[in-house]
Amino acid sequence: MTHTNVPLDPERLPRLEEAPLTPVSPRLAPCQALQQLWRWWLLAVLASLVPLSEPPLADWQGRLAVGIAVLGLAMAVLAWFEARRRAYGLREHDLSYRRGLWVRRTQVLPLVRLQHVETLSTPLERAFGLVRLACFTAGGRGADLVLEGLPAARAEAVKQHLLARLEAEPAVPPEEQAP
Repeated sequence: MTHTNVPLDPERLPRLEEAPLTPVSPRLAPCQALQQLWRWWLLAVLASLVPLSEPPLADWQGRLAVGIAVLGLAMAVLAWFEARRRAYGLREHDLSYRRGLWVRRTQVLPLVRLQHVETLSTPLERAFGLVRLACFTAGGRGADLVLEGLPAARAEAVKQHLLARLEAEPAVPPEEQAP
């Protein structure tokens, strides 16, 4: 077998930005906002209930709790907008997921590296009819790509497609298998 490594022209490579992406469910936005509100509400309650022994600090305790609550409200609004910008794409050879409000992050998982797929959901996600699809590759300690915000039926359809793809392709290409 001869090895070739032909150089590629970077100008002729397909652009990831041009790949068609499907927005996740619009129900992800209120779900993410509620998760943020819950977390920050707990912090605000803790800040208001923890007794502070120093008088100057105790005078500021109420303001601290209100400040944390306002920060939590801002984080919930940002979570809402960030969730509305999420999208994913399933193509012949890869699965991509784009997220982020200020810092855009696009993950691309080549399907030939995929080894395991599972669905996950918290009680809040189930209340919104949402499921997370976790995709694993070899050697990772956790999921290499977690696709959030899929409706349950869509997540199951994507999972079944990926599992069928796993079963159809051998783990080791035939030319690399020992005789």
